[in-house]
Amino acid sequence: MTEFWLISAPGEKTCQQTWEKLHAATSKNNNLAVASKFNIPDLKVGTLDVLVGLSDELAKLDAFVEGVVKKVAQYMADVLEDSKDKVQENLLANGVDLVTYITRFQWDMAKYPIKQSLKNISEIIAKGVTQIDNDLKSRASAYNNLKGNLQNLERKNAGSLLTRSLAEIVKKDDFVLDSEYLVTLLVVVPKLNHNDWIKQYETLAEMVVPRSSNKVSLNSTSTPSVFSQRTKTVTFVMSPCLGRRLMTSDTKPGKTNSSFVTSSIMKRR
Repeated sequence: MTEFWLISAPGEKTCQQTWEKLHAATSKNNNLAVASKFNIPDLKVGTLDVLVGLSDELAKLDAFVEGVVKKVAQYMADVLEDSKDKVQENLLANGVDLVTYITRFQWDMAKYPIKQSLKNISEIIAKGVTQIDNDLKSRASAYNNLKGNLQNLERKNAGSLLTRSLAEIVKKDDFVLDSEYLVTLLVVVPKLNHNDWIKQYETLAEMVVPRSSNKVSLNSTSTPSVFSQRTKTVTFVMSPCLGRRLMTSDTKPGKTNSSFVTSSIMKRR
């Protein structure tokens, strides 16, 4: 990591003479460092009282700016957690890398007019950095919300059939529609109990249609199986993996009413 020192040296007759003397002492003769000019224009200094009054404010501003810069860099590192090598590529100042920006620094006359007083320039800097800080908070909040929503979607899609949405699994063709007597019930069955389900589902309730169980979907933890049922009484279907009621139905001639919970899966015959 490159370290930079910002040095203000006593002036010679001209700025160029000061630069040549410093360059000779640090770079040309003993290779202590690579020296670059940090060009600052002639600013409206004002009176000594103004400078003294401004010194405390500049110290606070300096700490604030440093804090915001570090916050931006840290957040970028967090966002690029899977690509740490790209952090430096994305940490740019005015579209260039930080080393280039510092070693070839040019005062932005449009943003910070040198005809303004030092106090006004410091206020312009403070206002600009405050806006950056606010923008970072806003974008960080939006990013975190999107990240949270994505994680929730991934969790739902990768989760158990007992908890995930069935919208992408169950199709219209899986239902018996407009039947006075047939009701499709949806049951989630663990893979280990699949054979038991096939052997016993016809005896779990009255009037279950024989050989009506059909597999709708399969994941790594459970096999969803469903069956159609003809009944004129209230029927309770127990899921081997849930140990609780999944669905009730009350079917009479001319009336069909059924309900199911999201931890069930559907198939119609």
